[in-house]
Amino acid sequence: MDLSTIDIVIFLVFITAVVTLGIWKSRKGKTSEDYFLAGRGLGWLLIGFSLIAANISTEQFVGMSGQAAGSVGLAIASYEWMAAITLVVVAFFFLPKFLRSGIYTIPEFLEHRYDQYSRTIMSVFTMIIYVGVTIAAVIFSGAITINTLFAGKLLFGSIEVNVVTGSWIIGIIAAMYVASGGLRACAWADLLQGSALILGGAIVLILALARLGATPVAELASNVDPGALSDAAGGVTKLFALNRDKLHMVLPMNDQILPWTALVVGLWIPNFYYWGLNQYISQRTLGSKSLAEGQKGVVFAAALKLIIPFIIVIPGIIAFNLFSDDMASEAAKDEKIIKNNREVLELFEEAKAGSGEGGFVLFEFDKAWAKRNPEKTAEIEAYNESSRAAAFTGGIEPDVKRLIGYSYDTAFALLIGKLIPSGSGLQGFLLAAILGAVVSSLASMLNAASTIFTMDIFRKYMRKDASQKTTVMVGRICVGVFVVIGCLISPLLGDPEFKGIFTYIQEFQGFISPGILGVFVFGLFVKRAPPICGVVGLLLNPPMYGLMMFIFPDLAFLDRMAVSFFAVLLVMGIITTIKPAAPRKLPKQTTIELEPSNTAKIFGTLVVIATLALYAIFW
Repeated sequence: MDLSTIDIVIFLVFITAVVTLGIWKSRKGKTSEDYFLAGRGLGWLLIGFSLIAANISTEQFVGMSGQAAGSVGLAIASYEWMAAITLVVVAFFFLPKFLRSGIYTIPEFLEHRYDQYSRTIMSVFTMIIYVGVTIAAVIFSGAITINTLFAGKLLFGSIEVNVVTGSWIIGIIAAMYVASGGLRACAWADLLQGSALILGGAIVLILALARLGATPVAELASNVDPGALSDAAGGVTKLFALNRDKLHMVLPMNDQILPWTALVVGLWIPNFYYWGLNQYISQRTLGSKSLAEGQKGVVFAAALKLIIPFIIVIPGIIAFNLFSDDMASEAAKDEKIIKNNREVLELFEEAKAGSGEGGFVLFEFDKAWAKRNPEKTAEIEAYNESSRAAAFTGGIEPDVKRLIGYSYDTAFALLIGKLIPSGSGLQGFLLAAILGAVVSSLASMLNAASTIFTMDIFRKYMRKDASQKTTVMVGRICVGVFVVIGCLISPLLGDPEFKGIFTYIQEFQGFISPGILGVFVFGLFVKRAPPICGVVGLLLNPPMYGLMMFIFPDLAFLDRMAVSFFAVLLVMGIITTIKPAAPRKLPKQTTIELEPSNTAKIFGTLVVIATLALYAIFW
């Protein structure tokens, strides 16, 4: 992509406006409450847009649209539509308890319910995941977008644009942004960025449908037979006709990304953890000026979640129809994809010779890989036929290994680079919206990680009497340290073994999210749970989840989460039965208004109904 002058101007003006607004609105904040919780003064509009802007990043634009372009299709939208229902539950079950207790961090709540050890364990676990997984992954997904659009370009005449330089550019901008203004800066900047994300995604969807409608059927890639589809058909008609295998919500039980079993239990676990117990999301609601404002903001965000698949997932599906050749070209020179294919082929040779995993492995491949390897494709098809028969006779669900011929994660970047007219200013606006989303999400994560370290570790164990100035300074130092670590890790995350950046984030959060959710749910519902339950539940999950990864590598990570979650609940139930404690009353430590919102209840009910209707339509 070569940006025109007007594109560059719009890009710089938008980014400058976002940063300036955030810093200006937070200029009076001096205390730790001002810096970390926006002075507990956020209204519903800021909360709603800020939740969406903190959530939506290139993790979605790159990862989710990439999954949609590949084999997962519309089913990946479950992360968004199930989140809508989750948010409604969070608004009326979790939020009142959190605001009543006056906490700064989610781990702090565990001290009120269990003890300080549970608080500290969750704090350490959360920081590790933030820095090593989420922060690094968001930086990487933004860097890969920059690399796809501007690979080989030079900055300042000598610095080549690639994933490494892209990572540092994004990291430095975000660190400067959040260190200056804290949560208030994030929230006000998110008002602009959240609006721009939705508007930008809608523009891409409209242009993608228009290009799809104008393109002859013979030039469109599809995994199904287009049949009698006319070239004159509109974009929506072609979308449904060419993607019948992708426009549904249910995938096979042996799918490694999103099996249908995950919709029953597994997907609810990361959803409730992410939206209810995840510091960088929940920090916005902890800064609410009242319970009613917080509930209205969360329900507003739930309504916005319903439209996200239409501006991210659907364009990803269309990107494959329009630009599959470009995706194949990117895959042919991607060293990590080449490595994945080499390892899968080695496994195929072992399985064929009977020295590997026997006759119960299937080897899948897409059209691009098959086109480049016709002889090997014939061998694999013959082997798969015998493997299916053997698996059927033995009553065994075969494992699936994939040979990759397309670089699916380039889907959204290709849409921007090939659909948006140069010189119109739209390229600059969309690039600003997407990179602004990276900055927004990254700033939120950095602010959350620094809040947890400062309030749960520094103020708890190192300097209990630290002044407000020192506390804020420590938070700002943490931002710098965490972003450096994230920038060093991020270039390593492109390995296909992670099954895409979106799945990488979700899978590695499984080391902590089932345990954390189990401890919170059990503690809130079982009043006689003793303090030791919190410690055991949190410490049990990581080794159990990791052991399942080792013993059952082909078990979908969402199913591993479900097993871990129920195992934690079982162990905590046994402990409580053996040694029950006296019920502990949760304290009220806030001065904000705690009257719930009837308006939020009405609209929350409508959001749940609309979500169920979408599932009924696309099931």
